[in-house]
Amino acid sequence: MNSNDTSGTVVLDKDGVRLTIDDTLATVTLVNAAKRNAQSPALWRALTEAGRALPGSVRVVVLRAEGKSFSAGLDRQAFTPEGFEGEPSFLDMARGDDAELDAVIAEYQEAFTWWRRSDVLTVAAVQGHAIGAGFQLALACDLRVAADDVQFAMRETSLGLVPDLTGTHPLVGLVGYARALEICVTGRFVHADEAERIGLANLVVPAEELDAAVRDLAGALLTAPRDAVVETKALLQGAVNRSYEDQRVAERAAQGRRLRDLAGLGD
Repeated sequence: MNSNDTSGTVVLDKDGVRLTIDDTLATVTLVNAAKRNAQSPALWRALTEAGRALPGSVRVVVLRAEGKSFSAGLDRQAFTPEGFEGEPSFLDMARGDDAELDAVIAEYQEAFTWWRRSDVLTVAAVQGHAIGAGFQLALACDLRVAADDVQFAMRETSLGLVPDLTGTHPLVGLVGYARALEICVTGRFVHADEAERIGLANLVVPAEELDAAVRDLAGALLTAPRDAVVETKALLQGAVNRSYEDQRVAERAAQGRRLRDLAGLGD
């Protein structure tokens, strides 16, 4: 995607992440195209900061990336003994006690969790490689629009690790346990046609049409009243963990809130 495809006020621009705000639409852009938007702890902290910086007016957040690749995954410097300057290397992390190791990974995960907030809808515009952490970042969003050159892959298991940046839950939810297991363990590429067929991508478009398709989708997502969208997202997010009867109860409660609000009787 091209660097001139976003507009609005720049709120944050650091460590490979740029956040712009245009009224109800926010755009988070990965801007380290020279390194194929490889990820690092600094980038994760910037993503977390971007989430915290969203004003209450924002309803839709688009995640995009400059260059030919969405994100080639974790920067390989993480696997070197020295790691990143000022950061614990993987070896240092492994030497810590369980609580310290858990806390470090939990901090990294924060960059991937806020995209599921019920008060915003999030859309990933994915082109080229979305590998490992890149795949998991795309999975963190509610919706994914993919270019026809997209290549998703989960490579952590091949490296002796596991996907730990919150990607396993949405992956299983989208494609099912058996397909998710096969994708993770083999580390193979999932190309655009398969991604659309199995539900990883909501829409696949020619690469040159990716920006326009995402703009159109964002516009469509902004048409419904915000409170109804928030309630609907929360209902759908909770459905997988509720029984049929519990979901019926949740629907009734949500509709009651909406009817009272529309009648001017809400809190």
